Amino acid sequence: MTRPEIVLVGVDGSAPSLHALDWAAAYAKRVGWALHMVCSYSLPSFTAASLDGGYAALDDTAIQEGAKAVLVEAQERVAGHGLPVTASVATGDAAGVLVEMSKDYGLAVVGTRGRGGFTERLLGTVSSALPAHAKCPVVVVPLRTPKSNGAPEADRRDGDVVHEVRRIIVGVDGSPSAEAALKVAITQAKVWDAELVAVAGVPVGSGAGVLAWLPAQIDHEQVLADIKAGLDVIVDRYEAANDGLKIKRIVLDGTGAELLTEFSTAADLLVVGSRGRGGFRGLLLGSTSQAVLHHAACPVLVVNRKSDPDE
Repeated sequence: MTRPEIVLVGVDGSAPSLHALDWAAAYAKRVGWALHMVCSYSLPSFTAASLDGGYAALDDTAIQEGAKAVLVEAQERVAGHGLPVTASVATGDAAGVLVEMSKDYGLAVVGTRGRGGFTERLLGTVSSALPAHAKCPVVVVPLRTPKSNGAPEADRRDGDVVHEVRRIIVGVDGSPSAEAALKVAITQAKVWDAELVAVAGVPVGSGAGVLAWLPAQIDHEQVLADIKAGLDVIVDRYEAANDGLKIKRIVLDGTGAELLTEFSTAADLLVVGSRGRGGFRGLLLGSTSQAVLHHAACPVLVVNRKSDPDE
């Protein structure tokens, strides 16, 4: 499926959204795509006793003007990139608006404070709901991301950060969703001329891993070796199909979420697939992608079944 070569980014004037805008603009410039910014808002209606049980809708004129002002600021922020840039104001829940729009774009980008915790785990928050339902791949950019690329901390502001992707980490566990993530990660590695590392986590240690119940006579080292062999089969196939591509492989004791989150401190982009099997199947991201989204130190690119480029 060929997707439009346009990056969609949600902005609301907050520091996380502006940081995501910077990342989206850098990506669009790198790949030669256009950039579309959207600012959405929604208002509740309140019962008005004086209207005989009818509803009184709040006047949204001022809020709409505020949304337009946010987009003007955003356009000024990316003006120096030399990109084709468009913008629109939309009414409705931000997550719902972006999910609906995502079918018409090649990539969607949103920001998050990246603090984890209860509030950012709620279904309906943009950084959780959009990756689960989007029709295109989604990048979630945490506010704590900044990479100096050699620039002294005192000499740069958030808006001055040069967003380069030099190392990409992709989680691979043999599932179809992880294989879809690997394909997208390979594409991104080519775009950025970046190092690509495939990581598989095997919780076979003596801690609280899900395989800790294995009998003592089971050779954990052999389990790790078997997983490494399986990873090699998958990665070798993709290296053979992409002449000159070299993918580093790492298999370690630990859950995929733990390892990917740890590796995110030394990566510029994480790529994960999602089975969409959270607490309510089809409504939430899988546990690994959900955990990584909330705790990663670098941007996370999520590929769900609907956004798989080959679907």
